Amino acid sequence: MTTLVVIAKETIPGKVKTRLHPPLSLEQAADVAAAAIQDTLDVVRRLPATRRVLLFDGNRRPVGSEDFDVIPQIGGDLDARLGALFDEVDGKTVLIGMDTPQVTVEALAPVFDAWTDDVDAWFGPANDGGFWALGLSRPTGDLLRGVPMSRDDTGAHQLRRLADAGLTVRMLPELVDVDTIDDARLVAAVAPDSRFAAALRHAEAPPTTTTTNGVARTTDPATEGVTS
Repeated sequence: MTTLVVIAKETIPGKVKTRLHPPLSLEQAADVAAAAIQDTLDVVRRLPATRRVLLFDGNRRPVGSEDFDVIPQIGGDLDARLGALFDEVDGKTVLIGMDTPQVTVEALAPVFDAWTDDVDAWFGPANDGGFWALGLSRPTGDLLRGVPMSRDDTGAHQLRRLADAGLTVRMLPELVDVDTIDDARLVAAVAPDSRFAAALRHAEAPPTTTTTNGVARTTDPATEGVTS
């Protein structure tokens, strides 16, 4: 029995993916973030988890999460919020983020196929030095509280915390975490058929001009949102 948790926050312009602005507008960055969440939820839904949870910060839950249990994020720094999650759940639990929409069923399959009794934890490193996935067979928030988050050595600190606790850790593949526009373009190239890639293509499309009854009208994707 395995619980699979996605951590996400409401995609309000100016509150999510702000490092994509510029070149994207804040509204476009929010659209891209919303697409990333939907892609991630789609993958989670296809995995044989016994419980699917959205660890959520916000009021309006994302499209595609209707069949997920919702656990509100507490206040405080990220390590405290993650620690609270791992204190609340029971049994084998895997947490993944919303910033790797290129994640696949195959990338997470080892958690379900090879989580034997001698494996205490799973760790998915991100290219920026953080991590995109963390699984614990006996979840406790003490394994996360105090770990410095959102740094280029966060992953190293978290792995050291697991090792210091005497845990046997198995590794998942490294994924690109979408922070910058270059990251976003790389991820879109890896997963060209994803909602994320479509949202990014829409956002970066050049303005187009059409003429109707002699009147020219320019459409700029920068002023238009993406709906799903």
